Amino acid sequence: MSAPHSIRDTERLAPGVHTFDSDGIAQRYHVYGRGPVCLAHPGGPGIFWEYLRMPVLEEHLTMVYVEALGTGESGRLPTHPHGYTRERYSRALQRLIDHLGVPEVYLLGHSHGAFVAAYHALHRPAGLAGLILYEGAPVTGPEHGAEATRRIQEFAAAHADRPGLTEVVAAFAAMQNISSDEQTLAVARGILPSYFADYWGEEERWAPFREGLRASYISGLDADLSPDLIDDRADLPNLKVPTLVFVGRRDVICGPRWGRELHELIPDSRLLVLEHSGHMGHLEEPQRFADVIKEFVFSREG
Repeated sequence: MSAPHSIRDTERLAPGVHTFDSDGIAQRYHVYGRGPVCLAHPGGPGIFWEYLRMPVLEEHLTMVYVEALGTGESGRLPTHPHGYTRERYSRALQRLIDHLGVPEVYLLGHSHGAFVAAYHALHRPAGLAGLILYEGAPVTGPEHGAEATRRIQEFAAAHADRPGLTEVVAAFAAMQNISSDEQTLAVARGILPSYFADYWGEEERWAPFREGLRASYISGLDADLSPDLIDDRADLPNLKVPTLVFVGRRDVICGPRWGRELHELIPDSRLLVLEHSGHMGHLEEPQRFADVIKEFVFSREG
């Protein structure tokens, strides 16, 4: 059971928007709900935090949504759009955890945020009560890309009659040539239908979400312009933090293969496959998503 917060810590976890100095760079975060503290790191890199809001989960947890460096009102690195490595994001997470001043937090990472969260749990596990890897994978690079290509081809074949498919395919093709905020946003919105189990079947529901998406260009390169490639398979068997793995059955980017691999690599982890979701299970199956996390957290809180 987490210790009670001090008055100072309570102020830093008060509902609303907060900003503090993190290694000389403004770090913004957003607090909703009450209960055990769970930090949520968004994906991309470069997708703004709002898409990750989880109102059902906020009924049980204090959700701290990280406005990742390089996005929104958080500061940019001097090397922007380069230098946003997992190490840099992890250091920013640690500064935020230290700033909050609570003895234990849960850490949830979605998509690219799951890669960041896994790295953080491997390298800075102190103070983590639990880890939630949501639509992640143990690797990036050619192997991950080949699996994503296969899944996208399956998606295209299954939705060949949809007029919007051409835009999705074109957005994926444009992904390799992004070099601006405008292009990042256009690609993010363009590929979005493939990130849902049935976007076009529920387009009235998801179209406003698509239009509300915000993003900024993050290159994925280190400050010296080398790729921040990932292969955690040798390290994940040493992970000591209790871990919950989520994957959507119909996710095209970080699909069931990667969820299973994470689960098999991480000792004593739990895998939950969201049967009716793509890459956005917290929106597609919000109650199921929240119930599993609530069980995961409160089974440890006592």
